[in-house]
Amino acid sequence: MAENERIIQINIEDEMRSAYIDYSMSVIVSRALPDVRDGLKPVHRRVLYGMLDLGVLSNRAYKKSARIVGEVLGKYHPHGDSSVYDTMVRMAQHWSLRYPLVDGQGNFGSVDGDSPAAMRYTEARLRKIAEEMLSDLDKDTVDFRPNFDESLTEPVVLPARIPNLLVNGTSGIAVGMATNMPPHNLREVISATIAYIENNDIDMDGLLEHVKAPDFPTGGIIYGYEGVKQALETGRGRIVMRAKAAIEEIREGKEAIIVTEIPYQVNKAEMIKKTADLVNDKKIEGISDIRDESDRMGMRIVYELKRDAIPNVVLNKLFKNTALQTSFSVNNIALVNGKPEALNLRDMIVHFVNHRHDVVVRRTQFELKKAEERAHILEGLLIALDNLDEVIALIRASQTPEDARIGLMDRFELSEIQARAILDMRLQKLTGLERNKIKDEHAKLMELIEKLRTILGNESMRMDIIKEELVEIDNKYGDDRRTQI
Repeated sequence: MAENERIIQINIEDEMRSAYIDYSMSVIVSRALPDVRDGLKPVHRRVLYGMLDLGVLSNRAYKKSARIVGEVLGKYHPHGDSSVYDTMVRMAQHWSLRYPLVDGQGNFGSVDGDSPAAMRYTEARLRKIAEEMLSDLDKDTVDFRPNFDESLTEPVVLPARIPNLLVNGTSGIAVGMATNMPPHNLREVISATIAYIENNDIDMDGLLEHVKAPDFPTGGIIYGYEGVKQALETGRGRIVMRAKAAIEEIREGKEAIIVTEIPYQVNKAEMIKKTADLVNDKKIEGISDIRDESDRMGMRIVYELKRDAIPNVVLNKLFKNTALQTSFSVNNIALVNGKPEALNLRDMIVHFVNHRHDVVVRRTQFELKKAEERAHILEGLLIALDNLDEVIALIRASQTPEDARIGLMDRFELSEIQARAILDMRLQKLTGLERNKIKDEHAKLMELIEKLRTILGNESMRMDIIKEELVEIDNKYGDDRRTQI
């Protein structure tokens, strides 16, 4: 042993305990649980921010997925490339997310559980709705923190105009806890959020008039309401989901069960294979053939029945023994101020509204500061235009630009910024038309400053702004329920 080394005796139990607690907190906070404000885990947030950084917006050309993954890996998320690509793929799958955030081009997998193509073959860009999650990022609306090597900064949370946690849901397994949140209908969630803004004392029954139940991307039917009510009221519950099935006559005297929608997160190909195995093992009787006739127009699974079979009996057996009926165990756990908390519907709406209120306040402060800075410069230009001959004489008499600046500041009591603006002014600004433009711009800015100050001093006006923005989102992206109750 070298002379400057020494051995420190430590209890292995204490070391294991502290190392494991550090690890589990890291998984809980930085990996597996979403933030209650924007409903995203760090990897989702980094993918969206990385795509914004690259400029792959909804109105621009698609970029190779590998290029996007490289951007996110190199700048913000130093973990496996597959974790980043898988995240991006899931955000593009219309059967995984109720409102997909990524617009994918190429093979992004299928509801049959097929793998997506490798990232070198696929392309992607942001969807319009994802841009709403990122809007106003450049207006100091959220805090930024250094990335892993402190060479760049990344947002701690997104401004999120959309109540993403409720509308898209999420699932994640942390250490000692897990989260499993179902998606909901955007129109219903916005309606409930506006109801809360208009009446902060609204109770769960009031909110349940707006948000009836989860709304899954694959449609289907929610069977029974007790579990739904429990899940929305407490944040925990079991929701029973069934496929949408109808009995049709396909040929003379031949009936079939036709399935057009399946429960959320069910792998269609696997479900058909397991059903075929049950039929072959005589565990389900009365089915003569199973065909998957799904195409780009929609899903269609045909269970052809034997002539002597009773359709409803067979259908009930299918519900009992196959994935045509499954359950979704709701466990709403999200990070609130960096700590995991169990949340019900009302809690999630309250946290979202508080976040939007913060964003509106910070955005208004940013816009006010910018408007005041511009107005300050225009006031200097107006002073110069009112004393034009004297200003020109002073500038001509000065030896250096520095002398001219100091002379202007002393003579007209201007700030340094105003004096520089006057010296940078082009001669065309001296024409009558340009002078009127400056006066008009100044008058409009003063109106804007007055309005922004009023907003900052009036909470109900800020709440009205949040409401207006939500109505706008509803008009743009709102759609009807897919899942029947």
